Amino acid sequence: MSESTEQNNTDQNPSEDSELTFESRLELSGAQTLVQSVKKEIAKIIVGQTQMVDYLIAALLAEGHVLIERVPGVAKTLTTRLLAGTIDADFSRIQFTPDLMPSDVIGTSVFNPKTTDFEFKQGPIFSNIVLIDEINRSPAKTQAALFEVMEERQISTDGITYSLDAPFMVIATQNPIEHEGTYRLPEAQLDRFLFKIDVPYPSLEEEISILEGSHSRGNAIDFSVLEKVTNAVEIVKQRGIVSQVRVEKELMKYIAQIIHQTRNSSSISIGASPRATVAVMRASQAWAVMRGRDFITPEDVKSVIKPVLRHRITLTPEKEMEGVSPDHVIDLTVDKVEVPR
Repeated sequence: MSESTEQNNTDQNPSEDSELTFESRLELSGAQTLVQSVKKEIAKIIVGQTQMVDYLIAALLAEGHVLIERVPGVAKTLTTRLLAGTIDADFSRIQFTPDLMPSDVIGTSVFNPKTTDFEFKQGPIFSNIVLIDEINRSPAKTQAALFEVMEERQISTDGITYSLDAPFMVIATQNPIEHEGTYRLPEAQLDRFLFKIDVPYPSLEEEISILEGSHSRGNAIDFSVLEKVTNAVEIVKQRGIVSQVRVEKELMKYIAQIIHQTRNSSSISIGASPRATVAVMRASQAWAVMRGRDFITPEDVKSVIKPVLRHRITLTPEKEMEGVSPDHVIDLTVDKVEVPR
């Protein structure tokens, strides 16, 4: 099993950002401790990959789901398992396959001969952290089973609604859609993910470090070295603090203008939805907390805008044929909006 590397882009790392001294109106020490402790535990096994870990933690704090895409073997699943290993909460893993049925995900009613009645047996989606491996290996029917639970944190079946315990977070991995045996995810499904993270290959130096680490561990990964540094109650508490991070009206206008630009761009055939507008704000709030602030800045918005939007916009056929990436179009879109002072 291979480990991957730090994302090679210009997004800022929260741990490396310097801010002016100010007095926060929120108690952020708990969130700071959570972030640093989780990073420390994951770094025991993973080489680099700091940008991906930052986005995973931000999504955890922002009550969002994450979609991770790249070719097999770049530690998408491993990183998710390591994150779950640092949290004292329920964890389940679902391997999506072409023959997987919705009932295999959400559960099904089973007849109990002792009571002569049907009893609902919960599926693996009833957990706090849910890893869905290779989510685009299953067709649309199974994908539809996730619509309600990802948006409303509940399951409705046989006329009964079952609420899921907080926190609830889906982390899904997928292979590029050009690969054999994959299905394109429905737009409604994609829109329910807060982030889409693209994982790059490691650099030469980092790949050498991966080999050294694997050799020293006897080509095995020992998950017992991980410590559970937080729990479900603490995560819910920190999510409440994140929701109180200040967002000035000028910043709200800035976010809305960026989203509106995606709907009026000649390079984009389908722009981002209002859900994306809210997602940018929520992600920016979490990003600000990770940087020790109780207010967001334009830099926070720029740091999260690409993973929030890259799966929510559809490029025109001309741009796709030219090989233009969504990230490039997002950069151009953001540049057209005046940054508030």
